[in-house]
Amino acid sequence: MYAIVDIETTGGPYNQERMTEIAIYRYDGHAIVDRFESLVNPEKKIQNFVVKLTGITDKMVKKAPKFHEVAKRIVEITDGCILVAHNADFDYRILRNEFKSLGYDYSKNSLCTVQLSQELIPDLPSYSLGKLCKSLGIPMANRHRADGDAFATVSLFELLLQKDTETTILSKRLIDASVLKKKEKLTDAIASVPTSVGVFYIHQENGRIMYIGKASNMQKKLRLLLTKKSKKWKTIQSKLASVSYDETGNDTLASLVFNQKIINYKPRYNNNYHKIPKEIQFAHENMLLLCNGRHTSERAVIYIKDNSLEGYAYTDLEYQYNNLEILQNKLTPVENSLENRHIVQTSLLKKTSPKIIIL
Repeated sequence: MYAIVDIETTGGPYNQERMTEIAIYRYDGHAIVDRFESLVNPEKKIQNFVVKLTGITDKMVKKAPKFHEVAKRIVEITDGCILVAHNADFDYRILRNEFKSLGYDYSKNSLCTVQLSQELIPDLPSYSLGKLCKSLGIPMANRHRADGDAFATVSLFELLLQKDTETTILSKRLIDASVLKKKEKLTDAIASVPTSVGVFYIHQENGRIMYIGKASNMQKKLRLLLTKKSKKWKTIQSKLASVSYDETGNDTLASLVFNQKIINYKPRYNNNYHKIPKEIQFAHENMLLLCNGRHTSERAVIYIKDNSLEGYAYTDLEYQYNNLEILQNKLTPVENSLENRHIVQTSLLKKTSPKIIIL
């Protein structure tokens, strides 16, 4: 038994979308045996580009049932079914998030008609639902509305079932719910990290840090790492429990914090980090290096005293870095190692080097 689903949403940031319309056709492999369709009040504004695409407006959903009012019906009509959708990852994610907001773990095996179509009907110019249906002569009505798209997906899925005579591809393409949960955990971890510069920490179940990374865009770097297929990264992905991070405001401090955390935590999956540069003398015995902070009104200050790297601090006010007593009280110490001195010296050679205040 299959539940063929299409969902429309408000649009917006990843995992912050809310459902505005849902259509479900319960299909036994031969015929439609049940159907449910409803607008849903998302309790938030619909993005303008979505209104233009779907025609669904805030006014239309204002008096529609809220998700908790249709949740029981969704559970009933999909009971015992494999979830089928065109781009199943999206529809299944929206459903899980809506149920999660009610404290309910909605879990289904699923099939994606995009993936099935690519394998069973190769070499088509496009696999978007509209263009795919046009290529296959499947009639469509109410494009970008849940009921119209879901009904077209029923016809498409029926054709795909006919083409898969030995059911080998359907079996291979069935996405187990536990696999999707693991994937969801990784996507949630990625979304929890900002796109700013800093250092991030991948924790296992007991809270221990097993990998530390740094990047000018932490979210982008984490996404790259958590989609790697190497043995090492598959292991990290399977053990991942959570991700934390420190925004640093600039690459120099990201490198300093990264180096210090590697020394402190010795994470299992980081490569050995023992780059030892030559002896380094700074150009001035006593100076402050001013770098970008974590937001526009903030400055990061690196303090060098007697040609020794003392530490760094964040300050919002100019007098705080002009007053050494206040600054020293705010300092986070860093090791005056050759490696850390090399990081600071390298930053001074860049075009976007920190501003130097000689003391």
